[in-house]
Amino acid sequence: MRLFVALPLPDDLRARLAGLAGGVPHARWVAPENLHLTLRFIGDVDGAQARDVDAALAQISAPAFTLSLTGVGRFGAGEKVRSLWVGAEESAELCRLHGKIEQALQRSGLAPEGRKFKAHVTLARFKGNPGAKLHDYLVHHALFRSTPFAVREFILFSSFLSHNGAIYSPEASYALGRPEA
Repeated sequence: MRLFVALPLPDDLRARLAGLAGGVPHARWVAPENLHLTLRFIGDVDGAQARDVDAALAQISAPAFTLSLTGVGRFGAGEKVRSLWVGAEESAELCRLHGKIEQALQRSGLAPEGRKFKAHVTLARFKGNPGAKLHDYLVHHALFRSTPFAVREFILFSSFLSHNGAIYSPEASYALGRPEA
């Protein structure tokens, strides 16, 4: 089972992000129903480890909060651009939630995440070099900003890779508490 932990996005925000799709060569745009903010990629685990992950995540206590998405960017450079994303506004609550998830997953037996956390929603992945059109896209959408949305839960998803792209299925949902005063 291939797992990851993510924040779901409201339907209206996913529709708005889907409206950003287009105009960049070699981009494989993420389907609107698959748009999410990844908190931690876990990868392939067996059934016992998946149960341990679920149990560890269920112990997390964190407040609900609001979040906005802002700006666009890319991972990779030059000929090696890998993906296009919309960023998340800096949020102490999001960073604390990410930290709690990372600690819980390490306690469940997973190795620490090797990459620094960069809160984002992946819009597209690239099969080839997008060329100058990517620069134009980044400039055109640089001021993107969503209205704030409520973050009331995080979800453990499974991912199945098919010929038509990834299929994500929610495996468990973990509610966040009231916002801290």
